[in-house]
Amino acid sequence: MQQASPASTMPATTYVGIGQIKPLGAKFELPDAGGGCGTHGGEGKASCGSSGGPDDMPAEIWDKVKNHPCYSEEAHHHYARMHVAVAPACNIQCNYCNRKYDCSNESRPGVVSQKLTPDQAVKKVLAVASEIPQMTVLGIAGPGDSLANPAKTFDTMRMLHEQAPDIKLCLSTNGLALPEQVDEIVKYNIDHVTITINMVDPAVGEKIYPWIFWKHKRVTGYEAAKILHEQQMKGLEMLTARGVLTKINSVLIPGINDEHLIEVNREVKKRGAFLHNIMPLISEPEHGTVFGLTGQRGPTAQELKAVQDACAGGANLMRHCRQCRADAVGLLGEDRSEEFTLDKIEEMEVVYDLDRRRAYQEKVETERQAQHDAKQEALAEAANLGVADDLKVLVAVATKGGGRVNEHFGHVTEFQIFEVSRSEALFVGHRRVDLYCQGGFGDDEQLPSVVRAINDCHAVLVAKIGACPKDELSSAGIEPVDQYVGEFIEKAALAWFNGYRARIASGALVHQDRGDAAIRQGAYTAAQAA
Repeated sequence: MQQASPASTMPATTYVGIGQIKPLGAKFELPDAGGGCGTHGGEGKASCGSSGGPDDMPAEIWDKVKNHPCYSEEAHHHYARMHVAVAPACNIQCNYCNRKYDCSNESRPGVVSQKLTPDQAVKKVLAVASEIPQMTVLGIAGPGDSLANPAKTFDTMRMLHEQAPDIKLCLSTNGLALPEQVDEIVKYNIDHVTITINMVDPAVGEKIYPWIFWKHKRVTGYEAAKILHEQQMKGLEMLTARGVLTKINSVLIPGINDEHLIEVNREVKKRGAFLHNIMPLISEPEHGTVFGLTGQRGPTAQELKAVQDACAGGANLMRHCRQCRADAVGLLGEDRSEEFTLDKIEEMEVVYDLDRRRAYQEKVETERQAQHDAKQEALAEAANLGVADDLKVLVAVATKGGGRVNEHFGHVTEFQIFEVSRSEALFVGHRRVDLYCQGGFGDDEQLPSVVRAINDCHAVLVAKIGACPKDELSSAGIEPVDQYVGEFIEKAALAWFNGYRARIASGALVHQDRGDAAIRQGAYTAAQAA
């Protein structure tokens, strides 16, 4: 009898284990005035959020999120976003941040290759929108703080509101200056605001923020964290009251705010947050951050998922974030910014054709509906399978977009991770990896790092895979699967899972739990690809 997925030999030491954190059981009331989303249906089932659809939320909310790749997990397979780097100044210091301005090979927040003026930014947006008609969202996310640079931020938004009315406008902020800028946000129809909130207790916050710049002076320690917290909560409440959708970003820092993020989730839901995005700390020493240089580690995959799962029933969770650069362009998980440098834009014939963009997006919606229908078909087949169990496993997927299994194992720089059960195939994250194929040949030295990145998965779905990596994965207990080429991811994952359950039921194999996996964040993936 074959055995499936032997237990990992990776170290099992974790600061927060799945069994150590209990899901939130309390019911929370939202403010009466707009913005947030409640739950219904028992067990904290989300009524809206990154995995929600038109039946899960009011029509006016669905219209705001349906083609926003950050606010809709389904949309992120099909629609693109871009950031423009017009906001270099910042009014706080975070121990996990070190802004760099000329680092084209690095993928993480606060990094840009070119800072832009508002006029340059608008020209770039129009150029990208003419070349990438599925680009639906423009965000300002730094490289500093958008609201510490209000003139540049709102000049950019004003011009885009006039010249590209179909593009959704977003901004990201630490929240310190947010309350004073809510009127301007609403004035330019900025419907989506992301606030980075890492604590609701200043005693936790002073371990994350060395200082803030407040009322023309630098404030440090507990007092700084208290001011920041009060401004963040006030700003969030004001945005909710004005009907602006808010996403809360939180950086999970083991030993500092990991368990505390459950309280953050509870408090931001009370104040009407639409989504909560819990991200892993990026702490490689080469980035030069305080946490990186002092040895503060980031979370493992299991630790991250444990905290996210513990927040079920609180604010709805976003799990498909890529922690993008401040000048990112393209689908989430890809970066085409090098195609749209200022010198290249000067050579382009920019024609902002609104009718062409709408026609292209209608085709995207047709493909999206096909993906949805395929998922429902696969779920129906799973329900009809005569194997009763509550089994859940993780599956890694090699994809280059469109929500399909369509990437060669050797070409992957990022796997998408799905948690599969008989009732759903749920996107739960992504894992960056070193490129295995280098110059047409597999680099076997990279294989162990790839295996570590998906070590908690029972299978990996690929378009094609060579003999050597196939053997390596099989030896590690990860089943390589190349029989679903071109299929929609959810349909393929559920089909594999149905077969897996059937093999267990027949006695052909024995299910075993997997080990933990290593999150590889802030990788120089573009350099590896080059």
